[in-house]
Amino acid sequence: MTTLFVSDLHLDSALPAAIAQFEQFLAGPARGAEALYLLGDLFESWVGDDDDDRGREGVCAALRAYGATGVPCYACHGNRDFLLSQRFERRSGCRIIGDPTIIDLYGERVLLTHGDALCTDDHAYQRLRSVVRTAAWQRRFLRLPLATRRQLADAAREGSRAHTGLVPPEIMDANDAAVSAVLRASGVRKLIHGHTHRPAVHEIGLDGQPAHRYVLGAWYEQGSYLRCTPGRYELVTLPRTPSAGATPRGGGPE
Repeated sequence: MTTLFVSDLHLDSALPAAIAQFEQFLAGPARGAEALYLLGDLFESWVGDDDDDRGREGVCAALRAYGATGVPCYACHGNRDFLLSQRFERRSGCRIIGDPTIIDLYGERVLLTHGDALCTDDHAYQRLRSVVRTAAWQRRFLRLPLATRRQLADAAREGSRAHTGLVPPEIMDANDAAVSAVLRASGVRKLIHGHTHRPAVHEIGLDGQPAHRYVLGAWYEQGSYLRCTPGRYELVTLPRTPSAGATPRGGGPE
């Protein structure tokens, strides 16, 4: 019995090595799992379900083939792909779940989230998030021509990289008080998230009892995933040899 979790793959046609590694992951370590959870930022950007980029379509086709083997695949929105919607579900075979979501994992309630809402010290990002996650903003954006949306997404990524370079790294990490608050409010003692690109296992003291926060890694230069079996949670890395034409890009969480 195995359930797998990945996040922050940031798949993009400009990084074919990452796409190839994800496809190998689906055909290898993920084969035969009970379920696969994609906890946000599957794509470097997603400007709408009408996005016909060949690289993204290839990822959707690989996920659809993976789901056809009988393994359910779930995806939640990240800060780069929060416009994933019903057509993406049809294209990929994935089911979109809410952020956050509580699941029963081998008899224990576990909280899943992308993780960006936990980075409460990054006030500029939280203000932006509060705007772009509204239905009104998304309706206006999706009415724009596809080419315009792509240009705006490129500009947003450049702005994000500039912001990341100016802000102290700890500002963009999950806030300890926010983590404790969401665990307490949800009544759980295990949290799995991505976004921060800082894979680790954190033990937390919560109201006198131990709790754990499992942070998933990004796939810019290597793949990684969390493998969960009854009573065991293990972070696994998948080192990558860059292929010709694929330039690894480091990146902050935004």
